[in-house]
Amino acid sequence: MSTTAWFILIGCLMLARGLAATSIARLPFTSSIAYLGVGLIVGPMLLDLFALDVVEQAPLLETLTEIAVLISLFSAGVKMPVPFSLARWLPSLRLAWLSMAISVGMVAAFACLVLDLPLGAGMLIGAILAPTDPVLATDVQVRRPGDSDQLRFTLTCEAGMNDGSAFPFVMLGLGLLGYQEVGNTGWTWLWRDLLWASAAAIALGVAGGALLATLGWQLRGKDPKHEVLDDLVGLGLIAVVYGVSTWLQAWGFLAVFFAGVALRQTELRLAGAPQDQQGLLQAEEVHAGSAVKPQASQTPLTVSAESLVFKEHLEHLSELTLVLLLGGAVSESAWTMRSLGMALFLLLVARPVSVLLGMLGSNTGLRLRGMVAWFGVRGIGSVYYLCYAINHGLPPGLARELSHITMVVVMVSIVAHGISVTPLLKRYWRE
Repeated sequence: MSTTAWFILIGCLMLARGLAATSIARLPFTSSIAYLGVGLIVGPMLLDLFALDVVEQAPLLETLTEIAVLISLFSAGVKMPVPFSLARWLPSLRLAWLSMAISVGMVAAFACLVLDLPLGAGMLIGAILAPTDPVLATDVQVRRPGDSDQLRFTLTCEAGMNDGSAFPFVMLGLGLLGYQEVGNTGWTWLWRDLLWASAAAIALGVAGGALLATLGWQLRGKDPKHEVLDDLVGLGLIAVVYGVSTWLQAWGFLAVFFAGVALRQTELRLAGAPQDQQGLLQAEEVHAGSAVKPQASQTPLTVSAESLVFKEHLEHLSELTLVLLLGGAVSESAWTMRSLGMALFLLLVARPVSVLLGMLGSNTGLRLRGMVAWFGVRGIGSVYYLCYAINHGLPPGLARELSHITMVVVMVSIVAHGISVTPLLKRYWRE
């Protein structure tokens, strides 16, 4: 396709998405399914107007998916309820660390025993497919600051953390394949990739978000006004925290998510937000709409709230572009029994079992666990990890097979979860 044709195609999709937003919201499928359908039509599956080779274009795709995930993680962190409560966060912590580790192990075992992949490749594909996606799962995630729905909070918080907590297992898979140093007994991987990189990322993110909130509050002199460049301040925090964490060999995805959490937590504490849940929800409703002019009795506008709308627009744009490209990255050769088998095993076995095991003994109800077990959307994060692994030395044959599996799993997830989200959520909230 020519550049002119791309402009016309993407422009038409943007116009359709923007003008028909209300109508699309009532449809029994998500916008991601529509973008994917267009990509499949114009891609090699049907019209063959364009084709994207994931292995050859891995450097470009890694950069695009990296930016999309970072923006989405920061937005997710900003939407987390205030004040922080360990009791409320505990189920998500268990999902993002314990359940994810179980899922990696189950997928690795399936890849080795059923697909006959080597252990390193099995561990790698398990890590690539383990994280739930913060970009494509907007329909089942927290929609605005102050959203108190436990299901949406649990899924959003899990996606915010496990896009970073999966990184140690990616490094372990690469190490078992001989493309990363893990130490003779795995000690190097344990202290450097798991313990140090995770702990340092969380500490750096919390420190960066809290410092920016405090600095912004002091510079503004507690004046509740909206600064035009709040959007740049939020993007600047993402860039600095991610850059420093990468420099320190910490997981930048974790750092950016916790930077968003700390920014909003600190800003609302400095603004004197109510510490009770009811008062907090009323205060955060003010932040959810920047068009509302704050009164003396209201919580002042903050950087996190005012930059959130801009970040969400970037999320929608990245979703449109990347899902459209995914449609052009899949050919008939990718749709094999191996790829479909992995998709079915992950969605119907590994995800539900890992969630139920990870949440044993928690105070969550069975209905909530069942919904969480199903809505483990795979998407842009998995594509990023795939491209990261390819760019770190995977041989072409293995890279091609893992890319076929990943693309098919992501597309099956987009369709299965996109079709089921509206009826299942309506039934869940009705009951």
